[in-house]
Amino acid sequence: MRAELAEEVEPTFIGGGTIQDVSSEGFELTSGWHRFEAGTPAIAEGIGLGRAVDYLAQLGMDKIRAHEMKLGKALHEGLRKMRKVVVYGPEDSDDRVALASFNIGGLSPHDVALALDVSKKIMIRSGHHCALPTMKEVVHADGTARASLYIYNTAGEVELFLSTVEEVAHSLA
Repeated sequence: MRAELAEEVEPTFIGGGTIQDVSSEGFELTSGWHRFEAGTPAIAEGIGLGRAVDYLAQLGMDKIRAHEMKLGKALHEGLRKMRKVVVYGPEDSDDRVALASFNIGGLSPHDVALALDVSKKIMIRSGHHCALPTMKEVVHADGTARASLYIYNTAGEVELFLSTVEEVAHSLA
């Protein structure tokens, strides 16, 4: 915000460093940006973020990207080959990330997620993915199933996922 408004705006939260003085009649807010910094700073979160950045730098971002692209390509190509499976997004794997939103036949995406979990303990996300207008206007479905991959996933896990999705798709009459 503009500095000249800082004294006029009431902080959302009060406590900790936001208070200059307090009495039984009321309190006086600290001046400047301190009046908007209630409570203990997120010190542990900052340390955790720093360690995560160190870890990723040690692995190498180029290696992480190459791993994700390899697995993502296998994921997309495998899903696109399946009958009764619709995959959303760009067709070219080079234009994608290691994530796939899809639907199987007329199944609810929540039923797809449950079937994968119950049968092989495969966890995916299902629903609107905080994008309900996209589901209504672009996807024309009541949500999608979404699988995402990262550095901890393996080619074997992608194969297991694909074979399990294939089983679910084939179970449809």
